Amino acid sequence: MKLVMAGVDLETEVELSPVAKAEAAAFSPYSSPSTALLLQRRVVAWAKETGSPATVRVRVADRSFDLHKDPLASKCGYFSEAWLESGDVELPASFPGGCEAFEVIALFCYGDAVALDPFNVAAVRCAAEFLGVGGLGARCDLYINQVVLQSWDDALIVLQRCQPLLPVAEELLIVSRCVESLAFMACMEILDPEQRRDQPGAVGARALVGRRWDAELVKELAARDLWIKDLIALPFEFFERIVQALRRQGMKEKYVSPVVLFYANKWVLSKKTHKFWATTDEAVDGETDANRRAAAIMEGVIALLPVEAASVAASGSIPVAFYFALLSRSLTLELSDESQTRLREQVASNLQFARVDDLPLPEQETDRPIADSREVRAVESIVSNHAVSVRRKGAEAIAELWDRYLLHIASDPKLRPERLSELIGVIPAGDRKNHNHLYEAINTYLVEHRGLSGEDKATLCGHLDCRKLSHEACIQAVQNDRMPLRLIVQALFVQQLHTHRAFRECSDSFRCAHSGELVPGAGAYTPSPGCPAIPTSQPLSGGSPYESHHAPRDARLRARDDASDYETASFRIQALEQEIISLKRTLQRHNTLKGSARRGGGNKEPSFRVATDADAPAAIKRRAAVSGSCIGSMRWGSQRRCASRILRVFARLAVFGRGRSRGKQSKCRAATEQLNCM
Repeated sequence: MKLVMAGVDLETEVELSPVAKAEAAAFSPYSSPSTALLLQRRVVAWAKETGSPATVRVRVADRSFDLHKDPLASKCGYFSEAWLESGDVELPASFPGGCEAFEVIALFCYGDAVALDPFNVAAVRCAAEFLGVGGLGARCDLYINQVVLQSWDDALIVLQRCQPLLPVAEELLIVSRCVESLAFMACMEILDPEQRRDQPGAVGARALVGRRWDAELVKELAARDLWIKDLIALPFEFFERIVQALRRQGMKEKYVSPVVLFYANKWVLSKKTHKFWATTDEAVDGETDANRRAAAIMEGVIALLPVEAASVAASGSIPVAFYFALLSRSLTLELSDESQTRLREQVASNLQFARVDDLPLPEQETDRPIADSREVRAVESIVSNHAVSVRRKGAEAIAELWDRYLLHIASDPKLRPERLSELIGVIPAGDRKNHNHLYEAINTYLVEHRGLSGEDKATLCGHLDCRKLSHEACIQAVQNDRMPLRLIVQALFVQQLHTHRAFRECSDSFRCAHSGELVPGAGAYTPSPGCPAIPTSQPLSGGSPYESHHAPRDARLRARDDASDYETASFRIQALEQEIISLKRTLQRHNTLKGSARRGGGNKEPSFRVATDADAPAAIKRRAAVSGSCIGSMRWGSQRRCASRILRVFARLAVFGRGRSRGKQSKCRAATEQLNCM
């Protein structure tokens, strides 16, 4: 291009540098031709028309613009006469929009029409406010209201472009207008009757209920709904305001909560995001910077979670596994005390809905036992605090959950018995209505620690109550050679009580059925399979000893008698253990004397008597050595004979039959004979 400027022939090639071209393209892909090229052409044209050279140099960041004084002074209040007299003006670093926005402002000052689009309108509006270009600012506001806020994509673009323009964009209400518009359009997306479909966000969150947390699966579910995918890509300061606007405009929590879940999964729980942050060029110390960014977002996510976490989890809007995933991630981050407390309170309120797979365990093996890991200690702290809470709910379900959790921990070979006993004591004894899972955990620990002393076994099994074991668990405990003798005998006694109770209920039901047949006008009684209870509607005669109003009182009396018998049996068992210990010592002493006599050569074996049995020496030869507190070292034949002797002692002490009917004594003898035949 050939130009004549100020009477001098100049041959000027108006071209942009590669850097300027790249900046212009990044500023607004819609601008064609670029604003920088138009500005340079306009400056040359102005110099040609007026014959005056460009006398003012404006520096913006690392670029300089040679412009004319009159256009700038006429439309920009910032460029006063005092500034322009020097001929050199440098805009401060706080100037919003940078070089690209200034190019649009300068082009507007030269009287040319400027092209506004969603990519540059926010920066131009902020720059116009800074430089005092009133006419251009009003035009930008009109474009935002009539074009940007009517389109989901345009509003999203403008909101993203506002991040480097803060706080000027916030003062000009650009951010707030875009936030409210996006929230409104999201509500319309949910309420749109033409779509006639359930929302993928809510459906996706409900699909996670009852499953282990999988960040990649959650990411796939979030991508099914475009508006959710767009929102979770926003910076957190904007996302937080949109979530608040959604709730303020009346969107139901079952639609809002999954959006928060998907955002947390993308920026906090995803390992890919953490790896990207740790390896980016902007990170000085990769791992530390990544954890710092994740901690800041996580604290905001915790604040966005609904207060009534239990009701939200029960409805399926947020799966319980999400709370435990946040808890596990928080252990690697430095959160504030307020955020940690709030997160743990929300986890505690969802304990009754949790599954054992939701509870965190250490992912990598270390030299420390699993029970001493930060994951286990965090869950232990939450469960123990919930156990003493006044407003706790679902104590029985939490106790069962904790016992199942102990089953995973008990398989650790490095777990100490004292630590396991401490973990068992986290749940109050009264909260455990069933001891089956606790028995499985202790049995698993005994399998992994076969060299455990009898005292440690007795301490661990002391937490078990055979009365709270199921019928199958009782049978397994009786046949388990790793259990202490005391527990085996208690399980035998409980089985005996169950048998007596079953016989008694069947007998009572049989008598009630026959007494009902003798009452005139009474309907026929059809017993159900098993041992049915006494029908309360059965009309019985006034003198019948089986009247229905006596049944609850008799049941309470029988339960009290059973409990008394169980306590009495516990004391008897302790005495039997002492007797067995004494018997073991006697057998060991006898074996020592017998061995020394054989070494002496031909001497007669010393004889002695055990208790009052005349055949004691012969019996001792057949018996194996008996351990002091555990039946595990005895052979099955020895166990059978030992149990037989214990039952005979019970019979002598009248634990099973003193003062009772001969029929019950015959049942005891039948049970003894059955055990002898095993």
